[in-house]
Amino acid sequence: MNLFAEIRSLVIDSLQQMQAQGDLPDGLSFDAVTVEPPRDAAHGDMATNAAMVLAKPSSCKPRDIAQRLATLLSAGPRLASVEVAGPGFLNLRLASTLWADVLRAILADPAGYGRATVGAGIKVNVEYVSANPTGPLHVGHTRGAVFGDALASMLDFAGYDVTREYYINDGGAQVDVLARSVYLRYLEAHGQEVAFEDGTYPGDYLIAVGQALKEKVGDSYLGKGEQFWLEDVREFSTLAMMELIREDLLALGVKMDVFYSEKSLYGTGLIEAAIEDLKSKGLIYQGVLEPPKGKKPEDWEPREQTLFRSTDHGDDVDRPVQKSDGSWTYFAPDIAYHYDKVQRGFDQLIDVFGADHGGYVKRMKAAVSALSYDKTSLDIKLTQLVKLFKNGAPFKMSKRAGTFVTLRDLVDQVGADATRFVMLTRKNDAPLDFDFDKVMEQTKENPVFYVQYAHARICSVMRKAQLAGVAVEDAVLQAADLAGLTDAAELTLAAKLAEFPRLIEIAARSNEPHRIAFYLYDLASEFHALWNKGNEQPELRFLQEGNLATSQAKIALIRATAVVISNGLGILGVQPAQEMR
Repeated sequence: MNLFAEIRSLVIDSLQQMQAQGDLPDGLSFDAVTVEPPRDAAHGDMATNAAMVLAKPSSCKPRDIAQRLATLLSAGPRLASVEVAGPGFLNLRLASTLWADVLRAILADPAGYGRATVGAGIKVNVEYVSANPTGPLHVGHTRGAVFGDALASMLDFAGYDVTREYYINDGGAQVDVLARSVYLRYLEAHGQEVAFEDGTYPGDYLIAVGQALKEKVGDSYLGKGEQFWLEDVREFSTLAMMELIREDLLALGVKMDVFYSEKSLYGTGLIEAAIEDLKSKGLIYQGVLEPPKGKKPEDWEPREQTLFRSTDHGDDVDRPVQKSDGSWTYFAPDIAYHYDKVQRGFDQLIDVFGADHGGYVKRMKAAVSALSYDKTSLDIKLTQLVKLFKNGAPFKMSKRAGTFVTLRDLVDQVGADATRFVMLTRKNDAPLDFDFDKVMEQTKENPVFYVQYAHARICSVMRKAQLAGVAVEDAVLQAADLAGLTDAAELTLAAKLAEFPRLIEIAARSNEPHRIAFYLYDLASEFHALWNKGNEQPELRFLQEGNLATSQAKIALIRATAVVISNGLGILGVQPAQEMR
């Protein structure tokens, strides 16, 4: 049940009736007509902009449209009042029976409440994390992992056909550096002293990999040049690192559907096929790029290269795909990878990158636009940096990585639930401060505690109700007489529950899972406010001794609240707490 969508349908029906009566011209588009919560709750339960957005195309005064629309809407049983405000906005107050309908809809299908159909089976590929397989995931990867995973779950909840994908960057020189680093640990496992130079990775996490390599090959690589062992050690090391990364992701509750190897693009004809596809569309040519804007690098010289005419698809400059020596640029395999996604039949692509990939957005969107004839959309979400704080100061901890804080360090410190929720308390493109002290607090300032505490409190009431002999099964509560829920705090909580399906649709259309975290915090606030009000007014307490019907009505309200909290946390990958310890 999406109450906002239902009331919008009433508005559209009334507008069509106005057309039939000659009050509005035919041929108007109602796409811009919205029904949403008012900015000020004192103005009503919902508001519509219908008169404002239709005034210009209909050549009518907005207040004239609003007054006629108000008359038609007021005639129906679902709206208690309709008021014209300002230049032509309409404030709507719903009939009190509708809040009971919302609660019954939640209790009738707890797992399904809030699920949307906006996805309509559209195939979406969400690529996230995609870290170089050269070490454990760090805090920056953690934010991308949480954001991408919550986004994928939210889209699935909204009816999309979602594939979670990790792109393994195992085709570049950094994996050779990894292999050399593991070889040093291999030598160390044989008792030799080593020095980590030339950018090799000194982290302790490679000690076990070096030991495992020794156990596999014995001393067969000792004293040998890298031409004898580099390729084998590269493959061995990459597999070991990907196993480590998989374990880190599982510790965070992240499971991928696909791990796609960059290396698989080479020698298989995929890069050549992608470039040939662009060439067939007249988008590949030989040319010389202008020097970079600003100070020209000392080693810059004009060279003819194979270029992609990306400016035809919204980019600022054309991009090289093949160097003058015939080797591919870094951009070429990325084009091929997205070409493969298009060929796999995805309707929408979403890439989750770190903030340092900002300059990559336009060129990649241009490539997907060209490869798919604009039929496949690409949304690139950039996640900003995470700063760690403890005791009011920047905090650095590193057990084994050498130079950075790992995902596993974070999860071990505060748990997966807190890590995930806090990572979603800011929009992805805003910097995030992760304060260990606040995350461990049991106060309103700790958002994950505050939301889980609401769910735990409800579970506590449900247990007490059962001990008191009150039936609290969903079917029983659904049939309860809910007419007694009349206090403003009770109706405010019910109204907040009604917003959930609308929120899911908005968040899914904009690819913004942080909206769910914000909503859950607000919902928890409304619940805690009702709880506190009941401490002062006994008639608002959820268990009314000697009054079974009233108790069941109030428990129906909070059970519905627990359902929505659980569904929302489920999307975020956070467990709803049954009790607080």
